[in-house]
Amino acid sequence: MQSLSGAYGLRLGTPPALALARAPAAPVRVLLRGERGRRGAGRWTLRLAKPAPAGVGLALAIALLGGVTAAGALTGGEYREFAAREGGVGDYVARALGFGVAAVTISGQSQISEREILSLAGLSDKSSLPFFDAAQARKALEALPLIKQASVRKLYPDHVVIDIVERTPAALWQKDGALSAIASDGAVIDAPKDGRYDGLPFVVGDGANERLGEFNALLDASAELKPKIAAGILVGDRRWDLKMRSGVEVKLPENDPLSAMAMLLTLQRQSRILDRDVLSVDLREPGKVFARLSEQAAAARLAALKPKKAASP
Repeated sequence: MQSLSGAYGLRLGTPPALALARAPAAPVRVLLRGERGRRGAGRWTLRLAKPAPAGVGLALAIALLGGVTAAGALTGGEYREFAAREGGVGDYVARALGFGVAAVTISGQSQISEREILSLAGLSDKSSLPFFDAAQARKALEALPLIKQASVRKLYPDHVVIDIVERTPAALWQKDGALSAIASDGAVIDAPKDGRYDGLPFVVGDGANERLGEFNALLDASAELKPKIAAGILVGDRRWDLKMRSGVEVKLPENDPLSAMAMLLTLQRQSRILDRDVLSVDLREPGKVFARLSEQAAAARLAALKPKKAASP
């Protein structure tokens, strides 16, 4: 539960002399999912289901005309100061009549903060329910790639309910040095700002996001090697290379990479090939394995293969 004025650091000032007086507004509350259940269900059902009081439209129209007349007396900088402090004249009048946004219930979000949702929806302590555009707020929320679907409802006299359905991040994708969080269909949904996506599969290369399913199949077939795989690199939009956390590069074939993965598992279990002093393991030729040694390992192997001189008698 969070105050809108607290979230935005805003405080309502004293209205100008010509402005309509208003009763002090109660702090706006942001109710997250689960809080409604802890409060009495009957109490919240009654309150949230309450329709707009009879005659609200006529009263608001009369009050709005009066407010516009009073606002007309505020000229130049005075009016701008009033608008910056109190919002629109209509919002000011509606709040004075008790139709300010006193509480916002948000549910369904996990990757997006309440502050970001309130900002996207255009809600602040200057908002009023009659002049809050729920349809526009929904469009603004759904314009965020991470949000798959949003529902925004106004419940009179002072409540807004926002339900969010987020896209589920499935992997990290790197292209041209830029990182993006992507959904299972490859759609970009977020730009990583912290480490929240670090545990997701990591794919690299043009088009790798659209072939995430292939890489996930390789991960599923990698058994105990899965924690050792740092990333999958799509090469020429044809085949995958695996970058191991040790730095070793495993080159998989374009055709039947799952069989090559099975061969890699056998080699690792029998000879610990990935733990040796090698730079890469090439499995692109069916039934064959080529290992590229590091300079030190290559020199040591060359020395071991040289014929030893016979000992002098």
